Amino acid sequence: MNLFAALRAGFPADLDATAIDADGALYSWRDLERGSAMLANWLGRLDLPAGSRVAVHADKSVEGLILYLAVLRAGFVYLPLNPAYQASELEHFITDAAPGVVVCAGKNFGWVSKLAFQRGVRWVFTLNDDRSGTLLDRATQMSDVHEPAHREASDLAAILYTSGTTGRSKGAMLSHGNLLSNAKTLRDFWDWKPSDVLLHALPIFHVHGLFVASHGALLNGSKMLWFNKFDAAAVARRLPEATVFMGVPTLYVRLLQEKQLDTRNIRLFISGSAPLLIETWRDWQARTGHLILERYGMSETLMLTSNPCRAEDGERVGGTVGPALPGVGLRILRDDGEACATDEIGHVQVRGPNVFSGYWQMPEKTAEEFTADGWFKTGDVGRVDARGYLTLIGRSKDLIISGGFNVYPAEVEGFINELPGVGESAVIGVPHPDFGEAVVAVVTATGSLDAEAVIAALKTRIAGFKVPKRVIVMAELPRNAMGKVQKKLLREQHAGLFNK
Repeated sequence: MNLFAALRAGFPADLDATAIDADGALYSWRDLERGSAMLANWLGRLDLPAGSRVAVHADKSVEGLILYLAVLRAGFVYLPLNPAYQASELEHFITDAAPGVVVCAGKNFGWVSKLAFQRGVRWVFTLNDDRSGTLLDRATQMSDVHEPAHREASDLAAILYTSGTTGRSKGAMLSHGNLLSNAKTLRDFWDWKPSDVLLHALPIFHVHGLFVASHGALLNGSKMLWFNKFDAAAVARRLPEATVFMGVPTLYVRLLQEKQLDTRNIRLFISGSAPLLIETWRDWQARTGHLILERYGMSETLMLTSNPCRAEDGERVGGTVGPALPGVGLRILRDDGEACATDEIGHVQVRGPNVFSGYWQMPEKTAEEFTADGWFKTGDVGRVDARGYLTLIGRSKDLIISGGFNVYPAEVEGFINELPGVGESAVIGVPHPDFGEAVVAVVTATGSLDAEAVIAALKTRIAGFKVPKRVIVMAELPRNAMGKVQKKLLREQHAGLFNK
């Protein structure tokens, strides 16, 4: 079944009721229905080949969510991209995915369209967060009636780019079945109720905000309080109107700094996308009386585990990400491939209807990431206790998660090493009270080198969340007997860099 049709079936009977309240701009369920139909009809007029990708590099907006629904509805493949990405990053995604359509913010049209047209993209439209843009101008000409394209569960619905520790990003292919199965599982496991109201303050270019949060509300026919950008004071003011809130740890840290925090009507706080410090979990409980529900997922797998929502399903345990969700297989293996005992640390592997089919145009890489018996190697290291609760210990790769965003050291190092005066670099993640982890670069110099100049130069080349918070200049990088840079030692040396 087309995922859009399944989400549409969750809409309430009263289509004129408010579906989304975006700071007073009200969108009804009928608006979502009509708007997605008009955009789907416009996409249908472009004579795109079957399976065409629609790449979206635009700021968060309700119209952006409607565009996502329209792409599904028309049967094309949605490719969300962080609007912070710079030209050098966007070039890779457009070259690799070869989208038929690119949608960008109007302020970026000049450089995005030039890059896209040079790489064979036929159509580039603009979409802004103030309900303007050429895409909407075109769609207003179209009929507001549209029959969703037929799609099988195995058909591709979206591609999410996720980097490895070496090389450039790779596209995780998610099917209609992957996305729908996970949405249904979370609806039931998190006990979504007809009266629920979701406060949506997450970006919609990755799993958490687009698939977990948006799908949850849409499939349940629940109203959303919508924020294009997170503002702690504004979110705190509207929390009393909501019953469900999803955030990355950084959002909880910032909300705790607000003087007024009325959570009396919230039934469920959910955290994910980055490790939640146990101190934050305890501070939130002390301040609000609520136990934050932590869960675990990946771009390639959607949600895998979750602390219980209902008391009868078990207790919520801070510092863990709970047991495997219904239908998800979870196992912990030693280096030799044998199963770990209870509480023994090993490699996390998973399988289930939510797990992706592979990486876009990378069959060899896909084969490497799956075991012979069909389990996906997450690259994470963890242990499972006697209750079946998973605790993540670390990552077998050097992935850094800062403020909920994935940062891959090798990519950042590549940009740093190109800068004049830099000999070599090692990018690491260290604990940070606000972001969970902060990106730090340790570099050697071939001559005169100013740390702040390195940061300033990187800000023009890569997304802000990848730019190191601190650059440390050393005479040489520590290495082991094999000549490999000892990043573990660097992390230990600089672990207290951001202590308050």
